[in-house]
Amino acid sequence: MSTLRTIDIVGGGLAGLSLGIGLRREGVPVTIHEAGSYPRHRVCGEFIAGLSEATITRLELAPALRGALRHHEVAWCFGEGPPQIKRLPSPALGISRHTLDARLADLFVSSGGVLHSDTRITETPSRAGWVSASGRRRAAEPRWIGLKLHVRHLPLRRELEMHPGIDAYVGLAKVEDDTVNVCGLFQRRTSTGRGPELLDYYLRAAGLAALAERLAAATPDPDSFCAVAALGFDRRVAATGSRIRIGDAGAMIPPFTGNGMAMAFQGAELVLSPLLDYSRGATDWATTCRIVQAAFWRRFRLRLASAGALHPFLLNRGRQRWFAALSRARLLPFGPLYAALH
Repeated sequence: MSTLRTIDIVGGGLAGLSLGIGLRREGVPVTIHEAGSYPRHRVCGEFIAGLSEATITRLELAPALRGALRHHEVAWCFGEGPPQIKRLPSPALGISRHTLDARLADLFVSSGGVLHSDTRITETPSRAGWVSASGRRRAAEPRWIGLKLHVRHLPLRRELEMHPGIDAYVGLAKVEDDTVNVCGLFQRRTSTGRGPELLDYYLRAAGLAALAERLAAATPDPDSFCAVAALGFDRRVAATGSRIRIGDAGAMIPPFTGNGMAMAFQGAELVLSPLLDYSRGATDWATTCRIVQAAFWRRFRLRLASAGALHPFLLNRGRQRWFAALSRARLLPFGPLYAALH
């Protein structure tokens, strides 16, 4: 039997770890280079919309998703009016990144993979066998900031809530241990606050004072607070030249969809077979990259375009009024959008 080619993955998040696990189960030598360590908190909505049982089975994700909550409805909260309740076409999964990443890292190592944590590689080498799963690329104009905090003792109107604000929106999602994940996208402002105080400042600046008061009555976990700046949203290709990119490194969908985590897994599933062929010597690296690029656009272009078209309506007060009115009249394409996420 010929020697299998090695795969190096830069980034040990959902995409990198699940790809590494899939490759290791076929005997491929895999090394993951991760800048951080496990467990840790990340800025993330922490609900997974659009992840099919087929993908869970293909990547053998069931042990990592053990105990994930199942969310069936989203409450869209526009101002003082009653929330608009939308039924999801299939349940979204609620689980924290603190738990999920650590489980995936354990599965990867137990499968025989080599994990180098606390190892920062600023640029994935442009050579055969290297895959970038290093997360979000910094935007040229640092307009947006993402903030995340876990709280307890916070009653929700539904399992998921979405709150559009002024140049902002915030999602609330139940995760394990009776915890609610609060995660928001905001236009950057000048503030000296830190931790939960910074989130409170941004909520009030975005016209979401009522939500800020609800959070003030809850019990925060200060250690869970995290922030990420210079967020951008684009439709990059998963392979360009001699590079393959997956997860947010491949393309970042607007977070209101709850589809970013599912896309990370789906991207890993999508590149698994081409990388297995490369490792076994059936294809060269340039051919592998072309196959991945074509498959990426077939799988993701519709949802990226659909989410990108709706995104501006969630960040502008005037457009939000139209959005709310169309939602009440059942004229918004939520059904087709959520269906496209699969």
